[in-house]
Amino acid sequence: MPQHQQAVLAGTGASPPRGRGPVVAALMLAMALAAMDSTIISTVVPQIVGDLGGFSVFSWLFSGYLLAVTVTLPVYGKLADMFGRKPVLISGIALFLLGSLLCAGAWDMASLIAFRVIQGLGGGAIQGTVQTVAADLYALRERAKIQAAISTVWAVSAIAGPLAGGLLAEYADWRWIFLVNVPIGLMALLLIVRHLRESGSSAGTQTRRSVDWPGALGLFVSGGVVLFALVQGGVAWGWLSWQSLILFGAGAAGAVVTVWIERHAAEPIIPGWVWRRRVIASVNLALGALGVVIIAPTVFMPIYGQTVLGLGPVQAGFVLSVMSLSWPMSAAFSNRVYMRIGFRDTALIGITAGTAILLALTLLPNGGPAWQPALVMLLLGGALGLFQLPLIVGVQSTVRWAERGTATSSILFCRQVGQSVGAAVFGAVANAALSGTPGGVAGLRGLNGASEAVRRAVGAAVNHVYVGAVLAAGVAVLVLVFVMPRRFPVLAEGDEG
Repeated sequence: MPQHQQAVLAGTGASPPRGRGPVVAALMLAMALAAMDSTIISTVVPQIVGDLGGFSVFSWLFSGYLLAVTVTLPVYGKLADMFGRKPVLISGIALFLLGSLLCAGAWDMASLIAFRVIQGLGGGAIQGTVQTVAADLYALRERAKIQAAISTVWAVSAIAGPLAGGLLAEYADWRWIFLVNVPIGLMALLLIVRHLRESGSSAGTQTRRSVDWPGALGLFVSGGVVLFALVQGGVAWGWLSWQSLILFGAGAAGAVVTVWIERHAAEPIIPGWVWRRRVIASVNLALGALGVVIIAPTVFMPIYGQTVLGLGPVQAGFVLSVMSLSWPMSAAFSNRVYMRIGFRDTALIGITAGTAILLALTLLPNGGPAWQPALVMLLLGGALGLFQLPLIVGVQSTVRWAERGTATSSILFCRQVGQSVGAAVFGAVANAALSGTPGGVAGLRGLNGASEAVRRAVGAAVNHVYVGAVLAAGVAVLVLVFVMPRRFPVLAEGDEG
């Protein structure tokens, strides 16, 4: 087969298996950068604070990265549709590696936070574009395989990230957690440059279209202000304080200006069709609710395990990580279901089961054996894998090549926003539940040594959070039943290019 025919034919959805193997490897490596980065840093925070100081603001090592990823996802999705996936993905990986090198050379906490934001600017391009290229590579019947493989990267990272971070912190230096990104990223870049080819019908023909930079700036600023308010609200200041009111007001005003710009732009960053098409709008709403749901176990299960169950950090992490193991397995299996009964009904089975499983978390005995929450988390991962993947594949299968990046990024954007909202709301719920206990939230400083009163208070607080997650899952069920069409208008493979 000639070299140009072995290359990936973006937009056809049916590239030769021999040609797409190196590209799939590159996608896995690229996604590993973003996935590992979210977990490996958590275990070295004490070493970072001990070296650089800045304990009062260390949480922005995570929040700054999350903000940058979230607000740039729609921008990169639009750019990928206009100029092709390859330049966007290459730029994202290069920017991520630049941020990694800068993080390794940070001289204080402020500089490290700033460089983490640069990493996030690259991470937004990686997350959205990898998902889009994966859909370009595979036809409908095969898309669950590559999406499950990407989910597996996140699952492995959830387990390997903290372990690798702990080993590097103990035997090397915390700066190596950023330096290890370099060889992985360079290998991904090499594979993409050499093997990812986009056909002339899908890349290069739209480069003359103008970019809506005012809309991109408006989305970045207004989205960043609102997410900043959500992250800081209830932590640095009260929800009804003047700081929160000013920030939310500024975010709302910025959103109005951004909508006005987008309505008059020739090529808006978030086109109106994203919300006019019932399938995409309903999936965005449903996965926004999923973002709220997954914050509950991700953030609060380790705290529950250590404080209420008396587990060590590794054991508590394992209770959570089993969800990451069952999620990709369920996702890989989902194509056998949605090819028979449809995308919506498959997702409805998953989220209905997930709602019941979350409800079971609220019924667990306070301080019972660790295998009980571990089993529930295993089941929850399976249910949510069956819920999320059919919706992503379904949306990607209803749009043409020139719309797929925008549609995919809108889904990921809504899920990220849901996570930010969930973190803010559930954090406020937990703080309110703990405020009346002896020592209040300060009692959490010694997790395993907490008093019986604090353990019971934490158990009650986490229980309230899970009730909130049940309600969010219920919202997703309502969206699927009353808003989402039962059948998705899937395009024939020849019409996707």
